[in-house]
This record gives sequence, structure tokens and C-alpha cells, in this order.
Amino acid sequence: MKAVCLLGSPRTKGNSATLANHFMQAMQQAGVETKSFALNNLTYRGCQACYLCKTKADHCVLEDDLNPVLEAVMQTDILVMATPVYFGNVSSQLKTFFDRTFSFLVPDYHVASYKSRLAPGKKSVFIMCQGNPDENRFTDVFPNLEFFLQWFGFAENHLIRACGVRDQGEVRGHDAFFRQIEDVARQVLQR
Repeated sequence: MKAVCLLGSPRTKGNSATLANHFMQAMQQAGVETKSFALNNLTYRGCQACYLCKTKADHCVLEDDLNPVLEAVMQTDILVMATPVYFGNVSSQLKTFFDRTFSFLVPDYHVASYKSRLAPGKKSVFIMCQGNPDENRFTDVFPNLEFFLQWFGFAENHLIRACGVRDQGEVRGHDAFFRQIEDVARQVLQR
């Protein structure tokens, strides 16, 4: 079993990265092969709307640091995405990655019954940290992404939200978030 983690924060020791790293440690302890990518450390562009992934290739044709990330996501069983909330949405690092996953869709995705080039049955864990303590704010972020994860054939999509954690490392003072991480890790490992 493989798990790939995409760290969407520009802070390598930020709250979302701290929770994601805790999740990946649980995966390692369970014998899962893990790989993490700090997206902010990579050089890549967003989708260029060239449509070559729909007409001449079965993958994104852009050549940059995101190629190994896209390949790792294709090969993984569990995808972990971690992001802070910036201006009511995911970080630009994660959004740019997500735009490039357009290449995961088959050419006739708009009418195809199975829309994805990915193997069905993958699982995802979405970790979102927000400084705003109001749990009713930014509730639309995950459902928007989950819609496309379902198109990609993900069978399970888990959300972990940490509200009210603004300062770097602040999440460490909230044991409930770590318990939730461990709970979701157990769920994901059930076959």
C-alpha cells in the first residue's frame, strides 16, 4: 500500500503540515510506503489549457517539477492533501496542483461513465487548517474539491478541519485534532 502527501502550505512547519506529517507517521507505522511533496519547494505552472492531455497524450505534457508528483498520485492508494485556508480557499500551491489534475480525466470525460485515468478505489484525506475559529466559515472548500475527487474515482474522501489555529505550530496545543488524525488513519487502513 502507498500513501502520497501533498503539503500545500508555504510553511514547512505550519499547522497543516504538522497534522499531515502526523498522519503520514501513522501510515509508516502501519507499514504503508509513504512519500511527501512540499509543493512550495517545487517550480511548476498551472494548466495551460493546451488540451494535449485530451488529444495527443494520456498525461500532462508540461515538463516541470510537478511531473513526479502527478505520477506519484497516479500510483498511490491514499492521497493526503494539506492546506491552510487563504482568502477562503486552498493555498495557491495546492490549487495549481489541482488544476493540473485535469490531465487525469479521459478525453470524453464530460459524457463518459468513468471519467478518470486513475484506477478506481483510491482514498483521500483532506487536511485544512484555518485561523478563523468559526466552524461555519469556509465549509464550501472541501465539497468543491470532493466533487472532482469523485470524478477521479476516489472511493473514500475524508476531511479533517482544524479551526482557530492561526500561528505556526499552534495546532500542537489541540490534542483533539491529533486524535481525529489517528481516527481517520485507522479508517483509511481498513481494507
